[in-house]
Amino acid sequence: MSSAKRTDTPPSAPHAADRHDMIRVHGARENNLKDVSIEIPKRRLTVFTGVSGSGKSSLVFNTIAAESQRLINETYSAFVQGFMPTLARPEVDVLDGLTTAIIVDQQRMGADPRSTVGTATDANAMLRILFSRLGDPHIGPPSAYSFNTASVRASGAITVERGAKKAVKATFERTGGMCVHCEGRGKVSDIDLSQLYDDSKSLAEGAFTIPGWKSDSQWTVQVYAQSGFVDPDKPIREYTEKELRDFLYGEPVKVKVNGVNLTYEGLIPKIQKSFLSKDKEAMQPHIRAFVERAVTFTTCPECDGTRLSEGARNSRIGKISIADACAMEIRDLAAWVRALDEPSVAPLLTALRDTLDSFVEIGLGYLSLDRPAGTLSGGEAQRVKMIRHLGSSLTDTTYVFDEPTIGLHPHDIQRMNDLLLRLRDKGNTVLVVEHKPEAIAIADHVVDLGPGAGTAGGTVCFEGTVDGLRSAGTVTGRHLDDRAALKETVREPTGALEIRGARTHNLQDVDVDIPLGVLCVVTGVAGSGKSSLIHGSVPAGADVVSVDQSPIKGSRRSNPATYTGLLDPVRKAFAKANGVKPALFSANSEGACPTCNGAGVIYTDLAMMAGVASPCEDCEGKRFQPSVLEYRLGGRDISEVLAMSVAQAEEFFGAGEARTPAAHRILERLADVGLGYLTLGQPLTTLSGGERQRLKLATHMGDKGGVYVLDEPTTGLHLADVEQLLGLLDRLVDAGKSVIVIEHHQAVMAHADWIIDLGPGAGHDGGRIVFEGTPADLVADRSTLTGEHLASYVGA
Repeated sequence: MSSAKRTDTPPSAPHAADRHDMIRVHGARENNLKDVSIEIPKRRLTVFTGVSGSGKSSLVFNTIAAESQRLINETYSAFVQGFMPTLARPEVDVLDGLTTAIIVDQQRMGADPRSTVGTATDANAMLRILFSRLGDPHIGPPSAYSFNTASVRASGAITVERGAKKAVKATFERTGGMCVHCEGRGKVSDIDLSQLYDDSKSLAEGAFTIPGWKSDSQWTVQVYAQSGFVDPDKPIREYTEKELRDFLYGEPVKVKVNGVNLTYEGLIPKIQKSFLSKDKEAMQPHIRAFVERAVTFTTCPECDGTRLSEGARNSRIGKISIADACAMEIRDLAAWVRALDEPSVAPLLTALRDTLDSFVEIGLGYLSLDRPAGTLSGGEAQRVKMIRHLGSSLTDTTYVFDEPTIGLHPHDIQRMNDLLLRLRDKGNTVLVVEHKPEAIAIADHVVDLGPGAGTAGGTVCFEGTVDGLRSAGTVTGRHLDDRAALKETVREPTGALEIRGARTHNLQDVDVDIPLGVLCVVTGVAGSGKSSLIHGSVPAGADVVSVDQSPIKGSRRSNPATYTGLLDPVRKAFAKANGVKPALFSANSEGACPTCNGAGVIYTDLAMMAGVASPCEDCEGKRFQPSVLEYRLGGRDISEVLAMSVAQAEEFFGAGEARTPAAHRILERLADVGLGYLTLGQPLTTLSGGERQRLKLATHMGDKGGVYVLDEPTTGLHLADVEQLLGLLDRLVDAGKSVIVIEHHQAVMAHADWIIDLGPGAGHDGGRIVFEGTPADLVADRSTLTGEHLASYVGA
């Protein structure tokens, strides 16, 4: 065996391939970026920080990651590109040195009822193969253990065209694991008839209790009353069996009402089409409340919520069925898989063990594989997406993370930091958008954007090391070492919300009194049972306003003005000042530019290539007809008002000719939650996750509830904005509200009047109250993980 001789003389110049050690961005102008030029070192961990709305996501996600994905998509054939999302080239002059980008963002996983943690990862697929090989009794291939696959049987004649045509009898059979009763959902929905009508009344007496159904004039009600299927003057409880069946489940038929041909349909299918098939988020509040009252979901009585057929439930490895395996906490399942010694499936067991161990390593060992994907928080969903990358052998890849510490207790942040450093040390470029000082501290390189938000941001204020950032004098640098102090005096509660015997998810028969009239913070490690205690046990009623992390649904036509209801009083003010209809001042109604239908841009679809959006030439992007823009209020037309920032509009509608108290109140709430920089007409699709949550909070602040429940309101908030949030929470409490906050941020904990700490661990190691009392008592006690970290934070 021969080998080539090595010469150890060093090369006179670096190899040409080694010069590409930077990602170069020149002239980035996406969203609010102002001609940003920057060089980012490869194979290093770079953290992007800056106030909320300063342009971090625009630079990292909408420019660098978007262009990387677009270039990769272009390597596929036109046929394949036709099935992929079309991406336009970002607004940037030069992007050089890009590598393949893998985006791990905060987008919630699909809330499809059939999507679980197991199906969203590869774990369920591997378990199904394992049971199809080792399960006793053997019931069939992997599909026999899948709750998404229905059993199919068919038989009949088929024609075989080979030589002489002949008919051949054939049978086809596929064994699926889907429960027939609930169709693999694990729950069955039921409509509460008592919420639809008062059965002691007749239709003529106004029996319907459905919002908007009036017995005297509403066409829908007249169809039932005059259909001939039921007696309109007889109380519903006295209907015969046939009348009740026709009334509730009747097939669609044509009937004549007051000489008009209309369609009669049973009440249940009518309600399902009218209300249940629509997006609940888009409904008016009173309609949404009706739907939540009328529809109940109960565990499927046949499969007991496992989603699986009887055969799949009875096939076992040892004493464990696939339903039992999926219901275990992942760390317990990992131990069970490790104990299996089956050489015939050794490669499968190795792969399954690695996947389950990744869950445990990333701090999600408390989840189970049958947990619905839609119930995961943004932070949990992001970490689930990370799992497939942890064991990857790929190097020289760019990983892009959007606030990976969201939803993490200070105790868990160190583990996340270790994972990010591991990805970097394998030779990858790691880009992280982050606000937490603990995560910024591990950066090799820091890019601080700002100095402000919206139009006041979009420039690079600092590039360099973490120590350099501290002395740079930027907003982030000045606040990097901020520490909130414990309050000298705390408020006294005015009452208590009693929770007794709470057993939702992992809660272990918890009894607790949540004090009212104060700022109460519920904390604990991720998976300790905080959300289960508050969202699962606090009674949701007219007096409780819950602002959770569920995303706002909105198209590019939706904006802060339409979402908050601000546009209604503004339209009425314009209409009153000019003596015309309010509908003229809506870009989605009569006032819309006919050329672009009120969109402001013309979209041209180019099939598999990126579509082109060009400003509408007729309205010049203003979205309204020219005649509408002649009407003015306070010297401004409607398009100029929508171009204002919240702060400018607050001043405009607060005094003078344009004074509109209803609009001013909404704008004050938007400014209170730190959104003064947003423009009223900015599409919701361009807002960050933190901005959307605060927009939702501002909307709910007008509700008349006495108890506010906030789920991690510091999500997406810069260090400088946390102080403003604490001021807002204080104002809510001082106004007589009770505020309950689920939170990990130590500044919010230190500012609380009362702390409820859950733990001591996650999953079955949690679910208990480990501390109740004031923050000062928690710091002095130091008996819990939260106490230790809070004591360290306040310097006690």
